[in-house]
Amino acid sequence: MPTAEQRERAAGLLRFIDASPSPWHAVATAVARLQQAGFTLLDEREPWQLKPGGHYAVVRGGSSLIAFVVGSAPPAGAGIRIVGAHTDSPGLRLKPNAPHVADGMLRLGVEVYGGPILASFADRDLGLAGRVAIREGGKTTMLPVRTGPVARLANLAIHMNREVNESGLRFHRQNELPLLMSVAVADEKPDVAWRRFLAAQAGVADTVIADWELGVYDTQPGAFWGPHEEFIAAARIDNLASCHAAVEAISGVLESIAPPSVTCIVALFDHEEVGSGSAAGAGGSFLSDVVARLCPAPEDRRRALSAGFFVSADMAHAWHPNYPAAYEPQHRVMVNAGPVIKTHVGQRYSTGAESAARFAGWCESAGVPVQAYSHRSDLGCGSTIGPIVAAQLGMAAVDVGCPMWSMHSARESAGVADHDAMTRVLYSFFAAAG
Repeated sequence: MPTAEQRERAAGLLRFIDASPSPWHAVATAVARLQQAGFTLLDEREPWQLKPGGHYAVVRGGSSLIAFVVGSAPPAGAGIRIVGAHTDSPGLRLKPNAPHVADGMLRLGVEVYGGPILASFADRDLGLAGRVAIREGGKTTMLPVRTGPVARLANLAIHMNREVNESGLRFHRQNELPLLMSVAVADEKPDVAWRRFLAAQAGVADTVIADWELGVYDTQPGAFWGPHEEFIAAARIDNLASCHAAVEAISGVLESIAPPSVTCIVALFDHEEVGSGSAAGAGGSFLSDVVARLCPAPEDRRRALSAGFFVSADMAHAWHPNYPAAYEPQHRVMVNAGPVIKTHVGQRYSTGAESAARFAGWCESAGVPVQAYSHRSDLGCGSTIGPIVAAQLGMAAVDVGCPMWSMHSARESAGVADHDAMTRVLYSFFAAAG
């Protein structure tokens, strides 16, 4: 049965997820929490005046965020400690010319983003979330947009798909994924109706809308489940749970103790689910640019990174008793049994023996259990930002995560105790730098 503290931390996570239906919303929600803890928001285009003990945050592209506390000791000697996670989740994104009419229905054309379980989006109350570009007076501004349930991926009745329970629910990505939105109005162009709708959502005139970036999200709020409410169910647990734990950890360090001697960083990246190859992704220059501004001298920067450590926090595959053949039998990761250290000899994860031992030590300091995961040898293994950042910065690194079920579903599940444990160990990681 979860403790009151574990339950409150999980409730905080569910509030964070519900407030963050897109990467842009996730960053805005995280920034609000950091500012509450006293962080100062910086602009990459402006000069930075960083002071020991100062705490700052900077956003790139609206969907990636780096927050850091400048240690009291110079990074060249004390090192840098970094926790990384990602703000994006698999799903459906609208195409540029999404609205179109088909047989009297206004539909929205979508592309598949990352590797979602497409069938899990069927017959759910879908909303749209992201941002719109407003062009006025020669200036472009970005406004957040979030709708209620306005679209649906309606399934085909079993009477017309008799083999669905034996063959599985599948969608042709081009022909069968467009979302149903409304009955088309005669003699009204779909783009006109769409712009009017979008303008109403953004609170602007339709004439100033220049473009948009919108994804599809399930509007059902997160919830506790289980006899003792020991589990949570929500969208985007992968990887907003790690984002929330990281932000809470660095905020907690600042709120609970004096600024640490070692510089501490949280880096939340967009585009992990599609390879991280963007200006806002882990494969871009965002983190290295921030580190360079923290340590302008190349020699000092190299020393700081060599003495530093990177924790890549993503989610892990929990053991599912209905599908034992999908797992490596000696690495059964259980929900609510603690954070997971993820290892892969092909470097799909950045973990090595030394980095695993060090993370296990921080778990011990935090008083939480730790588990080990390895993928089946005959199945392809996923990856995350750990190897990308470790290679880019030349840092010691470990890949870890909380165990979960239904990864990449529109509705995922994880453990209440695990999220509390991960937050505590990341706090221990930062606090140990004091």
